[in-house]
Amino acid sequence: MSLPISMISIIGGIILLILGAEVLVRGAGSLAKKMSISEMVIGLTVVAFGTSAPELVVNTFEAAGGQNEIVFGNIIGSNMANILLVLGIAGLISPLTILKNTVWKEIPFLLVATAAVFLLVHDGWFGVSAANLLSRTDGLLLLGLFACFLAYTYSILRAKSPHRHVRTYATWASVLLLVAGLAALFFGGRFTVNGAVAVARQLGISEKMIAATIIALGTSLPELATSAVAAYRGRCELAVGNVVGSSIFNLLMVLGISGVIRPVSYSSSFDVDSLALVGATVLLFVTMFMGKRHRLDRPEAALMLTGYAAYIGYLMYQR
Repeated sequence: MSLPISMISIIGGIILLILGAEVLVRGAGSLAKKMSISEMVIGLTVVAFGTSAPELVVNTFEAAGGQNEIVFGNIIGSNMANILLVLGIAGLISPLTILKNTVWKEIPFLLVATAAVFLLVHDGWFGVSAANLLSRTDGLLLLGLFACFLAYTYSILRAKSPHRHVRTYATWASVLLLVAGLAALFFGGRFTVNGAVAVARQLGISEKMIAATIIALGTSLPELATSAVAAYRGRCELAVGNVVGSSIFNLLMVLGISGVIRPVSYSSSFDVDSLALVGATVLLFVTMFMGKRHRLDRPEAALMLTGYAAYIGYLMYQR
């Protein structure tokens, strides 16, 4: 891919991401209002599933091909970006008021999911086997936890949501906007990443550095675009629900399916990354009590971005 074509791919991808996020936010808000359900539920389920599609596609093929490092690296890197980068940028754009339910139920559930994955892959600690891996049984356990998460979202289906200043469309139009927005996010992310990788190679940047930065961030571009636009529009529930829901989908659904397709060996070289992800989730919970309670203000958002910069610095040092 020539440099001009690469730049066109990047610019076109970014435009698609912005337009897709705008259309998705409009469709999701309208659908939530039409169905009298919380935007948080839409964010935790429909939007989260859509923005997790890149991770699902990547992991399904890599698990089938036995590419174990990519299976875990993709999920850990994406969730680190979701929690620290995406919420950090969204919080800088506009302070995010977090629902009490999210603080005390959804974020702790994300922490449980993160810890569950970390424990399940360390078979040696419990004498299950000498090799550490995500077995088919582990995959089924993760999918069982995912079913519990879906049952929880169903229980809050009719949670009160103000839906102020939300323009409504016909139900079919709302669904069409939602689907069109997700499609634009998917292709926008692909065009942006492909163009960025081509430019990086032309500049002589190593393949390992490209994998550690551009590709790792690439699968989180849909979440970033969606939450940034939602924050700009004052749709806090959608911005936060997208990140928390997508992170849970990645850990429980995507890794669960990966393990069921084929047992995935886990390398201890990911231990620091896994513990960093646990720490990022704990930090998200702690920030809910810094400054104004149950609100991610700009100082806390800046702290999360600093944490992400430190993590990227660590990755570059390791490679």
